[in-house]
Amino acid sequence: MNAVRPARKRDGAATREAILAAAVVEFTEHGYARAGVRQIAERAGVTAMMINRYFGSKEGLFAQAVDRAFGPPTVIGDERRGLSRAIAHTLAERTAPGAGDLDPFLLLLRSVQDPEAVDALRRGIETHVGSRLAGLLEGPEPEVRAQLGLALVAGTWLLRTVVGTSALAEADTDVLTDLLTGMLDQVTGEAGETGETE
Repeated sequence: MNAVRPARKRDGAATREAILAAAVVEFTEHGYARAGVRQIAERAGVTAMMINRYFGSKEGLFAQAVDRAFGPPTVIGDERRGLSRAIAHTLAERTAPGAGDLDPFLLLLRSVQDPEAVDALRRGIETHVGSRLAGLLEGPEPEVRAQLGLALVAGTWLLRTVVGTSALAEADTDVLTDLLTGMLDQVTGEAGETGETE
């Protein structure tokens, strides 16, 4: 008697998730131009055709990967109180020697020179981290102030960890936190606040 083997159940959600997770890694490590669809497929354990099926194109996959990378908080939290110091402290710690990579920044750095990638990067920043920070700011021009704050964060990360300028790379974390807090106070509107805690 021949046993009929049941068809292997397909899990579209798991396949899509595997592709997206692999894409975030590949785009972060190699940037948009150098990350190949075949390499992403191989990392995800699928065929390149599956990427087109689920995401339409490499550009569509990149846009989803950017959303995935920039969605979770890394440096900008979600608490209004003590915002400047919280950002400054997190940034100083996350860029200290020996700290792990800040993957969203690497994804940005390695892909921003590619015209096909710029729109997705801009949307990802504005939709996620920019919107999160702007939502925490009171007063006029919150979007402009938020993006100025992000420029300070990104510039600090770039010079301290990628370029490794000596003064920033060697700066004491507490000293850097204090300096960044003072600068961010101008953006967040916390300048002049007492800073007293209950």
